[in-house]
Amino acid sequence: MNAKLSIVLVACVALLLSACGSTPQSLIVGKWEVAGAKVGGTEVANADVVKTRAEFSKDGRAKITMFGQTLHGTFKLDANELEWTLNGITTRSKANVTATQLELIDEANRTIIYKRE
Repeated sequence: MNAKLSIVLVACVALLLSACGSTPQSLIVGKWEVAGAKVGGTEVANADVVKTRAEFSKDGRAKITMFGQTLHGTFKLDANELEWTLNGITTRSKANVTATQLELIDEANRTIIYKRE
């Protein structure tokens, strides 16, 4: 009886831990800095990339800082699409997020690559 209970307990813990895996929504939370960009598949030189920082919080708030100005808004990440609204303007991008990199591709095929700070 004790062995059966132990097996069931181990199986429940394994299922619980597998359900706690990182999702794109949880991976995006944090501070990011632009590391590079591509326009039409062509790399943009780092010197030409505006120093930009983005921050995403667990409660769906977002902010982006560039040219010394910070804009506040909200975001939503569904599957591989990021929708964020800053100062009343909503944009949508394809998003690929890992623990260390966030890649956003807009409708004009421009890519911005962020690295986690």
